[in-house]
Amino acid sequence: MAAPEKARVRYGEPMSRHTSWRVGGPADIYFKPRSRDELVQFLQRREPGTPVHWVGLGSNLLVRDGGVRGLVIATAGCLEHLRDLGDGLVESEAGVPCTVLARHCARWRVGPAEFFAGIPGTVGGALAMNAGAFGGETRQCGAEVETVDGAGVVRRRPPGDFRVASREVQGPAGEWFLSARLRFDPARPTSMDAVRAVIQRRQETQPIGKPSCGSVFRNPPGDFAGRLIEAAGLKGHRIGGAQVSEKHANFIINTGRATAADIEALIGHVQAAVEAVHGVRLQPEVHVIGETAGEAS
Repeated sequence: MAAPEKARVRYGEPMSRHTSWRVGGPADIYFKPRSRDELVQFLQRREPGTPVHWVGLGSNLLVRDGGVRGLVIATAGCLEHLRDLGDGLVESEAGVPCTVLARHCARWRVGPAEFFAGIPGTVGGALAMNAGAFGGETRQCGAEVETVDGAGVVRRRPPGDFRVASREVQGPAGEWFLSARLRFDPARPTSMDAVRAVIQRRQETQPIGKPSCGSVFRNPPGDFAGRLIEAAGLKGHRIGGAQVSEKHANFIINTGRATAADIEALIGHVQAAVEAVHGVRLQPEVHVIGETAGEAS
């Protein structure tokens, strides 16, 4: 392993530093590549069988208190190349924040892309879960993606290689998104005012500035998870340091002293309470990884 690359490898790295909930135990190995080539080379040399987890901005992710076994690859702050290819085609690496993508689309006069400003994560995360906001979804822009597997093999794949549903994407096993070519419509340009309006709407309706993961639950068909949670009387409900937001019921916030166990317990409580009141079992959007504190000891 080259010295510059080795300097970007950390052992026992607290994941609470890298998740938007500000919770999570240590990762066995934490690697932040400087470039796509360095990432590919690192994967080619990794020990076979080592589990791999990918983290962007750490939103939509709950890391349990016992931490993560194996390798965590962090793309935020790297893999951020973004360019306009012309005729409505935009190429973005996985580490580009979705809000940055939205702003550049406005500058390039392509769209509709303002909904990306409502997604609190990276393009890689948006591709992995078909993230959406304010009426738009990532899948509507899909043209072609680039993936890498655990051995560092890079492939280009068309949309037909993936089965996409609401907040769910299934594709070839053991591959992760490196970049995407996204198709927009030059005849439907995104304006900077539209991007600002989405950001302002988020600030007005969501607990921006407080540690959360974004929306916790998927909206059930024909309804809204936040409405069901609020109607069940759960706004402000707490378990330990985790609280259902009083501003938007589909957000769980860390009041400053929450553990991952508190948050996971509150997620389960909300599911059970909403099912008891409304007969609807809410499905989480948030991805949970790692071991509990007891498992890790």
